[in-house]
Amino acid sequence: RLRQLFQAQQLGVLASQNGGQPHTSLVAFAATADLRHLVFATTRTTRKYAYLKADARVALLVDNRSHQDTDFHEAMAVTAYGRAVELSGAERDGYRELYVGKHPHLREFADAPSCALLAIAVRTYSVADRFQHVVEVPVTPWT
Repeated sequence: RLRQLFQAQQLGVLASQNGGQPHTSLVAFAATADLRHLVFATTRTTRKYAYLKADARVALLVDNRSHQDTDFHEAMAVTAYGRAVELSGAERDGYRELYVGKHPHLREFADAPSCALLAIAVRTYSVADRFQHVVEVPVTPWT
């Protein structure tokens, strides 16, 4: 179900923080096949980038709501908790292909010198569906 959701949805809400003050941003993302990493891009001049450099802990919310009353019983929301790390070198190249493969219209953005490509190493997924049914899915321990 997570793979299906991540393939179907283009955007997620990234939560970062500055000294404990939460900040959210809408980001285009892509998931690795093993679901251990979620990849997104941002320019290095953004508030989220500055916050991530100061504190790499993040959460990314992805959902399938349709803005209908049925969402209360049929929508699913997944929050990925982890740490975001800027990618470089060959590692960046591999993740860039994943990101641009899902978002070909963002190729020029992802290739710009001012753009940072980041990967969230997911520690846990919190999956909420059927109104109040929540399941925690551990992925990797903090390192």
